[in-house]
Amino acid sequence: MAVQLLVVPVIAIAVAALARRRGWPAPLLLVVAGLVLSPLMPAYELDPEIVLLVLLPPLLYSAAIDSSYMRLKTVLRPVMLLSVGLVLFSTLVIGWVTHLLLPDLHPAAAFALGAIVAPPDAVAAVAVARRLGLPRKVVTILVGESLFNDATALTAYRVAVAAAVGHGITGITGIPWIDAAGQFVYAAAGGVVIGVVLAWLLSRMLGMVRDALVENTILLLVPFGVYLAAEAVHASGVVSVVIVGLVVGHRLPRSGFGTRLLSEAIWRVMDFFLESVVFALIGLQMWPIVTALDWSDPWKPLGMALAVFAVAVLARIVWVPPATYLPRLLSARVRRREPRPPSWQNVVIVSWAGMRGVVSLAAAFALPPDLPGRETLVFLTFVVVIGTLLVQGLSFPWLIRRLRVSTEQEAFADNLAEAGAQQAAASAALTRLDELVADGVADVHQEVVEQLRLRAERRTLTAWERLGGGTGFEGEETPSAVYRRLRREMLAAEREVLVRMRDERRIDDEVLRRVMNELDFEEATLARD
Repeated sequence: MAVQLLVVPVIAIAVAALARRRGWPAPLLLVVAGLVLSPLMPAYELDPEIVLLVLLPPLLYSAAIDSSYMRLKTVLRPVMLLSVGLVLFSTLVIGWVTHLLLPDLHPAAAFALGAIVAPPDAVAAVAVARRLGLPRKVVTILVGESLFNDATALTAYRVAVAAAVGHGITGITGIPWIDAAGQFVYAAAGGVVIGVVLAWLLSRMLGMVRDALVENTILLLVPFGVYLAAEAVHASGVVSVVIVGLVVGHRLPRSGFGTRLLSEAIWRVMDFFLESVVFALIGLQMWPIVTALDWSDPWKPLGMALAVFAVAVLARIVWVPPATYLPRLLSARVRRREPRPPSWQNVVIVSWAGMRGVVSLAAAFALPPDLPGRETLVFLTFVVVIGTLLVQGLSFPWLIRRLRVSTEQEAFADNLAEAGAQQAAASAALTRLDELVADGVADVHQEVVEQLRLRAERRTLTAWERLGGGTGFEGEETPSAVYRRLRREMLAAEREVLVRMRDERRIDDEVLRRVMNELDFEEATLARD
């Protein structure tokens, strides 16, 4: 067990590094690597507590920080139709089909399976979407769906499991619908309230902290604390974590530069590590799941698995187009707010972006050990997760290219907006500099003032050059690009001298680190210019 704790992350990071170098989709390659290694590794059943308490909160929190609260507001209706409406629709359809396929299985257990495989995990889809340049609105919808759909699915899952094990069984299906609706509303509303309250308290606390290291240490603990606080009162920890993450991400630009630099570095490393381990673990579950099943009649479990997989995929395809276009047909208010209907290409892409992930597997492993048919439900979940990751995941880039979805206009609009913002910011900076010089506050040499003025003007020129101005010759470097290239060469020469002086014991390591830190910050600035 101790060896596995080290071997799995090492293998996962190595595979993810290879994928990044080759430009391949890392989640899919990690799943395939896990499948190949599964028979060779000691059997390890995924611990649902680790996923739900250790892996899920920081991944959701990081995604929420990286999201835009303002953009999510503009797509709230499609996000809610996907994260609530589609999840419930998929739960019912998959549960009904499973009940038909396994009539001896308790109906509530069949609907529990529906809740387990209903929520897509958009990590793989968003990774591909961003790499291939999908429109920002589509990416925002997929991210927003992944932030909230786990809460819907896990709440429905708890209700179905409670009914399956005999707590409050009523009705033909065995699910107490009134109680289920009450639990769902309480979990969602409670998650919202707790998230808002904790976000307000956290904002007040961080406002009093002026130390970037302390602030980021607090932020590291936030997703776990928020999740546990909400779950302690049976509210949705997922909703609470997402709300707090959105608030933190919204206020981060008002924090100090040190806080932002550290936060970005910390969460990029955290995302890379956790996502690598998560997708590798998905593939590694194959052998213990397969060996636990009765294969006396192999066509029966395989046939059921393919049927459930097909229903899980088709449910999304059936739901997305009507949920996209019907509100426009039925509501004049929606037509006024969104004068241009979504393109059919974007609708097709969202319909196909239904890859499932580790949350579904964790929920399946969390089924009570004494639940009749548990091994079959876990196997069906595994096939749906692997099937969607490989079939939809591998075909997703091809589909995007085939539909020829372009973001050239969006990229141009972004560059134009950036140039305008840089122009306004530089104008404000230069005005402030002139005020300081005129008031005598800045008692400095004229050369210093000119250097500050040139730096502000260069940032503005860099932004305008991204629009294609440059030097006027195709393929020729812009002045800013030449500046960055030459300055990086100069910095490399400076570092070489500093390291040699340290090796010759002419300066101490402490001096080297201090000077290197200054050079690193300058190079980081060059990368952003």
